Amino acid sequence: MKLTDIQQEEWSTYVGLLTESQKDSIIGQQFAQDSYFNPIQDTHDNWVVSIEEMNFCTNPEFLWVKDLDLIPYQRKEYPSPFGGGI
Repeated sequence: MKLTDIQQEEWSTYVGLLTESQKDSIIGQQFAQDSYFNPIQDTHDNWVVSIEEMNFCTNPEFLWVKDLDLIPYQRKEYPSPFGGGI
């Protein structure tokens, strides 16, 4: 599935799938003026970027993100740093 295959209402459901080297090349780089890529890992340890980062990218060096494959977003769960009890 690609960016052109989904409606704006579905943006929060999907993310762009990155390889490790793609993640390394965009992390901390601007996708638009004053807006920076922030790749994260999903529950399966895939590196992903948001649809917003993909769709609003105007940086010519990174326009390839608009062609990333989309996958359903599954948030990575982290254990509470405070434990389970009080």
